[in-house]
Amino acid sequence: MMDSNLYEKCFLCPRNCAVNRALDNKGFCKEVDTVRAACACLHFGEEPPISAKGGSGTIFISGCNLGCVFCQNYQISQQGMGKELSVMEFAQVCLKLQDFGAENINIVTGSHAVPILAAGISKAKVMGLSIPVCWNSSAYEKIDVLNILDGLVDIWLPDLKTMNREVSKKLFKAEDYPQYATEGILAMVKKTPLKMKGQKMLSGVIVRHLFLPGRLEDTVNVLDWLKHNVDGKAYVSLMSQYTPVSFAEDEKLLNKRMESLSLIENRFVSQDEFNDIQDLIQAYDFKYLFYQELEQDATWLPDFNQLQPFSNELAKPVWHWKEGFVHSFSK
Repeated sequence: MMDSNLYEKCFLCPRNCAVNRALDNKGFCKEVDTVRAACACLHFGEEPPISAKGGSGTIFISGCNLGCVFCQNYQISQQGMGKELSVMEFAQVCLKLQDFGAENINIVTGSHAVPILAAGISKAKVMGLSIPVCWNSSAYEKIDVLNILDGLVDIWLPDLKTMNREVSKKLFKAEDYPQYATEGILAMVKKTPLKMKGQKMLSGVIVRHLFLPGRLEDTVNVLDWLKHNVDGKAYVSLMSQYTPVSFAEDEKLLNKRMESLSLIENRFVSQDEFNDIQDLIQAYDFKYLFYQELEQDATWLPDFNQLQPFSNELAKPVWHWKEGFVHSFSK
């Protein structure tokens, strides 16, 4: 059962807003004590052991406790798009994804809603959910809160965005991000050994890092930490997909966002930078590593107003906040 007391003076994440979300007060994440989601789909664009053959059953949770200024999912993470789901409804979405052949349940950006999501996962398992559950997060989390998910989550998919406190202060308003992210990742690796079935991940950790244009030194520092702390124990996923987003928001908010984005070069990754990334990959020689090929293309960016937020090649919709279950394809 969900511990509703955890919402009454919210210290669920490192923001420590201390608001009473049970009385509909909102802190940084802009969410109360319910869980809301924008869409659920079979996603074929995750790392190969996550998407595998049937696709990853991604559920995009509304709200966020980090608030990256370059967020591609800003409609749901920062602008409140989505629909409230009860514990039962969340469990039903999980089971429908399983029915359509999902390899796992992939919960995206749920760090601010751990108690109710834990209740939803538990309910789904009682009702017959048997595929692995993946926790896909920014890693701006507390270990004692993550422990609520013990026995419920099989795969951890955290980001390690930066080791630079000034960068995290400017881009996330979270100067302490490196501390919490690294502590959380170490805890995930310790509690969840890598287990594969062929090319499909059953349990373990994949740490993602998104290269930020013009910030090669930041990526060097992240890879250095990963090499010394998780190499051979977890997969590393090095991403070069940074894409400038056309944010739809009022001028004041947009100007503020752009001022923060001035810390990086808000553009596609260049060929020279990609060559540098490949040199780093060879130099660090990780035991388990994925990396993205360079693709300077913005057409993949999602629009969660649409019943199909992604391209048909990238995802198959199963549930959407506007229409509920979407039966647009057969298993």
